[in-house]
Amino acid sequence: MPARPELIRPDDAATAAAMGRAMNALTALLVALGEGRHQFSIVAERTNDTIATADLTLSVGASPLRVKHTEEGYLRFFALLTFALEYSTIRRAVLVATTADEPFPRACGWTVRDRWLHPMDRRELQEAAIPCLNVAAPLRLVHNAPTLPQIPDTDEESPRG
Repeated sequence: MPARPELIRPDDAATAAAMGRAMNALTALLVALGEGRHQFSIVAERTNDTIATADLTLSVGASPLRVKHTEEGYLRFFALLTFALEYSTIRRAVLVATTADEPFPRACGWTVRDRWLHPMDRRELQEAAIPCLNVAAPLRLVHNAPTLPQIPDTDEESPRG
């Protein structure tokens, strides 16, 4: 008997719908957070008892959008966000955004529920963001995350269809 359960691959339609939601979520995150350099970190507990993580840094401003990662880094982040929003292979997922502001960066976070990102309150995120003793970490101002507007799935992709 294997030590960990196997992941069951979701069907193509569910994956395609989740990819659309991931693109909408990333767009909504950038609009909600506004200008600045944003570090996104996602942590997901998979159904086979493993943890997957990915990070992405994006700069938004008057100049064109800049990505501070390789194509592979972006694809890893986008794939993990997609499968977190698809949710058949993920038990829990949290996305934290840290915006580089002076003198202290500010952070907010979302949990994945019902195939979308739902805001975490300050207290919930503060508990997750407090660094462990003897670990050097930058001081971050933690605040409530904004609610992200969700574009409904099309009838073909929706379980209601």
